Amino acid sequence: MRKLVVIPTYNERENAAAMIAKVISLDGGFDLLVVDDASPDGTADVVRELQKQYTGRLFLVERCGKLGLGTAYIAGFKWALEHGYDYIFEMDCDFSHNPDDLLRLSATLDEGADVAVGSRYVSGVNVVNWPLSRLLMSYFASKYVRAITRMPVNDATAGFVGYRRKVLETIDLDSVRMVGYGFQIEMKYTAWRFGFTIKEVSIIFVDRVAGVSKMSGGIFGEAFFGVLKLPFRRLKRR
Repeated sequence: MRKLVVIPTYNERENAAAMIAKVISLDGGFDLLVVDDASPDGTADVVRELQKQYTGRLFLVERCGKLGLGTAYIAGFKWALEHGYDYIFEMDCDFSHNPDDLLRLSATLDEGADVAVGSRYVSGVNVVNWPLSRLLMSYFASKYVRAITRMPVNDATAGFVGYRRKVLETIDLDSVRMVGYGFQIEMKYTAWRFGFTIKEVSIIFVDRVAGVSKMSGGIFGEAFFGVLKLPFRRLKRR
């Protein structure tokens, strides 16, 4: 199985080199695609320099500006499909997601799941160093999503996810509407509605040490109101 990890970046120069080295060093042959939104801090320069060291394993897509998390992942997913990858993973660059857990997500796909979710809430609350206000917002957001959509996922907003190729081939990626963190909810919901099996894998989420969080009130609002519309949407297959 060919495996690709898609990481969107915006001002992640402090984390990029260490994350790239760690992912590529893992057993299992994970290649890495960085989708950079014209980071002013030179994140793309770091990636380009490391491509000389990791030829054929590290790839870069550069976009013209900060276009949104969801569109960055969609660009990465399309690239992965075009280049023949079987398992496609998404994760953050700031080490809030432990790269070692990629092995567990991959094993979950090997065992038959179509979507493997690195879940903060499937076995209690496994979040370290978040302010209580943000933790409560995240936790109850997933409760809210489950109540509205009836989707059996405890961590609907999780951004550490592995997909089988057939999932991304089935979903019409161009019809995905939410571009912030609501994108994570919409992708899981669409996969579930299309009958794909979603399995949650318990992880420990640790707040970033370096860099700045991209969370904003607008991103939260898009997800909150977008979820209300999901059960009434006509979902499109590719």
